[in-house]
Amino acid sequence: MVTIKEAKTKKEMKQFIMFPFELYKDDKNWVPPLIFDEWNTFNPKKNPSFEFCEAAFFLALKEGNVVGRVAAIINHKANKIWNDNRTRFGWIAFIDDEEVSKALLDAAEQWGNAKGMKGIHGPLGFTDFDPEGMLIEGFENEPAITSAYNHAYAPKHMEKHGFRKSVDWVQLKFNASQPIPEKVGRINKLISEKYKVNTIIPKSKKEIRKYIPGFFKGLNASFKHLYGFTELNQRQIDYYTNAYFGFARPELLCFLTDENEEVVGFGIIMPSLSAAFKKAKGRLFPFGFIHILKALKKYDKIDLYFNGVIPEWQNKGIHSLYYAAMNEVAIARGVKTAISTGQLETNTNAVGIWDNYEKEPYFRTRCFIKD
Repeated sequence: MVTIKEAKTKKEMKQFIMFPFELYKDDKNWVPPLIFDEWNTFNPKKNPSFEFCEAAFFLALKEGNVVGRVAAIINHKANKIWNDNRTRFGWIAFIDDEEVSKALLDAAEQWGNAKGMKGIHGPLGFTDFDPEGMLIEGFENEPAITSAYNHAYAPKHMEKHGFRKSVDWVQLKFNASQPIPEKVGRINKLISEKYKVNTIIPKSKKEIRKYIPGFFKGLNASFKHLYGFTELNQRQIDYYTNAYFGFARPELLCFLTDENEEVVGFGIIMPSLSAAFKKAKGRLFPFGFIHILKALKKYDKIDLYFNGVIPEWQNKGIHSLYYAAMNEVAIARGVKTAISTGQLETNTNAVGIWDNYEKEPYFRTRCFIKD
């Protein structure tokens, strides 16, 4: 028999955070998150998303042992923007037992229903910076530190419990050192001259700071029509600035600016930290940070985090400028492999930019929905 318990105490939240470490301990592909990041994400005093979100964290127990977990979230801001009063579920993990997965999903849905919600969808987090989707293709591949990951039985459980597809995100794998197509080079030169766009690759971390406000302004503008997105407020911007840009590599960032030096497009890339996170086993200390620092300095694999063009500059082809610039950097630094971030399959503008590059499918994750 499965029992559900809401995690409220520090001990229970520790069980919630640590359960995947037990579930995936024998899985060579799983990349453990940093434990202190998980604590901050689920802490209303630390995570500014709780200004417009509320959440509950549920554990499933069987014979006294934790066998599953799920977070239930109500993002009031997103529900208002999208006019869709649904509960979100996220950070779901469970053993291969349909009774367990159903009990978790029911608990999340009933919690939301009691607060006036109708229907449920996920996996989704508080914001787009959290892991989204459930892996349905690419189980043989190693995920990025920001990618969703789960065992192959998980999506089968979702379908069994009456959930259907809402939307998919796709990730692609590239040979990062492949030559820039001649056609792309010619077109980029014309685009740059016609629209007077500058391609900026920062030379230092100090220079990065100059473009961060423009990046987040552009992110809010260019992502606002994407599935479930909500505009980041200043507290969130400060939070993610510290979380991401503190260890960013200047040579892997690219900003496109207009004649007034305003950011009109961006490409944010990071060295792959997946192998380093595995060695760290979720902990920065005593030695985990050493593995991460080494991976930031010497790398041959990169993860493409964020890219976008503000709406008034879209459909001009300028996105090709930052991809070509990043391609040049990858070639110069001997980078072998690049993995794209999850892009909505319905976002044809984003997915279509890879048409001129050699690529192969890597991951496909799905947001499930139930009315």
